[in-house]
Amino acid sequence: MPFPLVSAVRSTSRTVRLVAGGTCLAAVVGGTVAFTALDKDVVIDADGQRTQASAFGGTVGDVLAGEGITVGEHDIVAPAPSTDLQDGQTIVVRYGRQLTLTVDGETTTYWTTAQTVDAALADLDVRADGAKLSASRSEPLGRQGLALDVTTPKDVTLVADGQTRQLTSTAADVDGLLAEAGVTMRPGDEMSTAGADRLAPGLSVTVVRVDRSTSTETVAIPHGSRTEKTDQLFTGERKVLTAGVDGSKTVTYADLFRDGVRAEHTATGEVVDTAPVEEVVQVGTKAKPAPAPAPAPAPRSGGSGGGGGSVGGGVDSLNWAALARCESGGNPSIVSASGKYHGLYQFSVQTWRAVGGSGLPSQASASEQTYRAKLLYQRAGAGQWPVCGKNL
Repeated sequence: MPFPLVSAVRSTSRTVRLVAGGTCLAAVVGGTVAFTALDKDVVIDADGQRTQASAFGGTVGDVLAGEGITVGEHDIVAPAPSTDLQDGQTIVVRYGRQLTLTVDGETTTYWTTAQTVDAALADLDVRADGAKLSASRSEPLGRQGLALDVTTPKDVTLVADGQTRQLTSTAADVDGLLAEAGVTMRPGDEMSTAGADRLAPGLSVTVVRVDRSTSTETVAIPHGSRTEKTDQLFTGERKVLTAGVDGSKTVTYADLFRDGVRAEHTATGEVVDTAPVEEVVQVGTKAKPAPAPAPAPAPRSGGSGGGGGSVGGGVDSLNWAALARCESGGNPSIVSASGKYHGLYQFSVQTWRAVGGSGLPSQASASEQTYRAKLLYQRAGAGQWPVCGKNL
């Protein structure tokens, strides 16, 4: 009975082997079921870019790490990285961007997950209605960040070229305001503020137009005057030898006008056109003679310069007619332009009276004038007539 025994053993052994194989198969099948249960399909939405991913990890952070996605402190992940992973789940990742925002010259740095300029301003609650931006509102905000200038509208006053204008401007500075208003600054023009000054609400800017030119004026040069002492005249008597005449000169000026009104008038040079003529006056130093006793009335007859009463001493023989022609042209009633000298021999009233005359010399007869002239000659000589005395 050996064969049946062996067969039985073999049969038994095969059965064991089958049982053992079945056990292994069950183990493999069970492991596959467990593997399938741990594998989860998820969607990763990174800044709007959606990708499918399968993961074996247990948390959101695990699947992000498995996909090589690194998040920083300024990034947003939803659900949070520590959240248990669910099959079919969508994981949202929004990367933070640095926005350097300058509003009317004040600079602040923000972090935002907004992906456009407009969305970033809304997230940061920055009111920019009517404002001027250095970038388009629709411009994408990349992960590298962005520097954005915002200039808000401001009500300002501009005074220029005779006009006062109330303006609303989004210019960053005064130069920008002038450009918006079409006002061009010329070399030399003045402004109440610097062009680089930033605009502020209520600011008033005044532009002053400055013009320069030259002008000329004719100006009088007053004549001078000097006196000369002479013993040919009695004390107190004066005689003009040279009449004074004013001169003239042309003066050049540098003129500065502010908004058409001359503000500066500065002399820069001058040219003498006519030199002045100095007035020269003789002043007598000779002592006056004592008054003579009144003479007997002289004859009232006699022609012009034709002699008069005799005084003797050779005086009568002098050429009194020649002296009269030189002094007065032989006119006994003539009066000098100054009104000071009278008659044939151009007596001053004071001298006339000193030799006994009365009234005015030019009202006396020619013979009396000659008589008084002879008396004067006896006392003072021909020097009483410094120019014409040589004719005697």
